[in-house]
Formats: sequence, structure tokens, C-alpha cells
Amino acid sequence: MKAVIAPDYGPPEQYLVADVPVPRPGPGQLQVRIAAASINPADVVLPSGAYRDTTPLEFPHVPGNDFAGTVTEVGEGVTAFAEGDEIFGQAVPRALRAMAGANRPSLSTGSLAEYAVFEADTPLLAHRPRGLSAPDAAALATAGLTARALLATARTKPGETVLVVGATGGVGTALVPLLAAAGAQVIATATAADAEILRGLGAHVTIGYADDYPAGVDAAFNLALPGNRLADVAATLRTGGHLLTITYPPPERDRDDVDLSFVLDLDGELGGMREVAELAADGTLPATISRRYPLDDGPRACVDFLREHTTGKLVVTTW
Repeated sequence: MKAVIAPDYGPPEQYLVADVPVPRPGPGQLQVRIAAASINPADVVLPSGAYRDTTPLEFPHVPGNDFAGTVTEVGEGVTAFAEGDEIFGQAVPRALRAMAGANRPSLSTGSLAEYAVFEADTPLLAHRPRGLSAPDAAALATAGLTARALLATARTKPGETVLVVGATGGVGTALVPLLAAAGAQVIATATAADAEILRGLGAHVTIGYADDYPAGVDAAFNLALPGNRLADVAATLRTGGHLLTITYPPPERDRDDVDLSFVLDLDGELGGMREVAELAADGTLPATISRRYPLDDGPRACVDFLREHTTGKLVVTTW
């Protein structure tokens, strides 16, 4: 089968498309014919070698976490899915087993390929709803899951004012419409070119990356800045406000009078892919895709993700 591979540690410029063996499912696993996959930071960070001491990779390495596709084979003991089912979800490379969910980890052989194998017993896979295209489903997997977890942790109330830092990325373009649907007044950071897109997703105000943050907000969501550089974001909060972040390193407390949450729900305890599917199906959670690539251009998608500003998600389709 065709797959995007990293032949060794290094930048995505060295990725290529190659023929590799089709993975076969074992007990409790699914084989999926991939229709679409979207790009995430792990797809370029892990093969860079930044974490080779803690999560060494075997090469050739097939990147890709998010996917949508058709079940083509089920392993022994699988009952939740059957051959022919249209599914989507999120699964991390098997090299990340130690960092994946503790209870029902979602692992795969890499979704930037024509076929991949996934663990079946995980809340991070779900049936794809009718009316949700494969590219949109792939774009919403990690982004939708993370946005839902942030919203559940924040417990945003109607009328609250919230700041979203990094609103133009995959998680940001999923979180903004959820916050708007919850009745929040959303202030989002954006480039001038992205402002109209974010307002269309529900942002009430957009501000530039170099602009001063507003003061007195009820909650601030950091989706982009390093977790140890959040003093300016924390300063925007009213007393008793809530700072939520998803970036490493885990954040340090800059203020004692606000709540601080590092949101990383690898077990889907705050809601899994089924809940993402429900929100996507009813239109509350739209997918934002800025560029699409055929599988043969999958390496270019990874380079563009790392080297260029992207709005929403970059999606690779296999057919």
C-alpha cells in the first residue's frame, strides 16, 4: 500500500510516499481503508527526534493520528464495529503507548496511508454520521475532542466573556463555535485575513496577535503559547476567572486568585468521539479545512503545517 513515511529522524522535508506492507488486525483491532486524514503537531514533532529518548520510533515511521474511513477487517473479539462500517476518530502512534490513555488507549499504525490498524475498544473511535463527509470527520477528530474537553472543563455560562488565544488553528476553529453556542461573548486572536472566518464561526470580536489582551474576562483559553509563557494571558482574567491551556510544558501558576486547568483528556472521560459526532451532525461543530492534498502530496501537507500559517485543518485524502 501507499503511505507517507519518515525514513529517519529529521524534518518533514525528508518525508516521502512509499510502498509499505498492509497492516493486519490482531485480536481486538480493526483494519480501516483510510479515506481522509488530517495533520497534527505529533506528525512532525515525533519524527523530528525531539522526544527520541522517551518515545523512540521505528523506521520507516507512518505519521497520522486523525482519520475517517471504512472498516475492512475486524480482529477476534471485536463487537462494536463490523466490516463496511464508516468510522472516524483519533489514535496515536504505538510508540506513544506509555503516554496514551491509561484505560482504553487509542493506538494505530499511522493514518497517512491507504490502510491502518486501530484498537477497537476505545472511546476515541466512532461511527461517522450520515451527512458528515470523510474529510470533515478527519478534520474534527482531535480538534473536536479537545474543544469539547475544554468546554466541559470551563463550564462556560451564557453571557460570560472569554478570550481564545490561538483561535485560528484546528482546536480554535472547533472551540469558537462551541463557545458561541454556549452563549459566551467570544474574543479571538486572529490575523486580519482570518478575522472574517472567525466571526463566521461565532467570534464577537477579533484582535491581532500583537494587540493588547482585554481585561476582566471570565475565562481565557490558551491553544498556542507555551505553557510556561502565560503571564499575559492570566493577567486578562477577573478575580475568580479560569485559565485553561492545552500546550506543554504544563503551566505554572501566575495568579493565586484564578483557577488553572491543563486540559489533556486522553481517556475521553469528558466525552469521546461519539459526542463529537453528535455535535457535528447537528451543525453545532463545523469543520474548518483550509487546504486538501492527495496522498501523493502528503509530505507537502506536513511541510506546510510546520512552515506556514494555517487556518483550521490540513486534510490528506487517499481516494
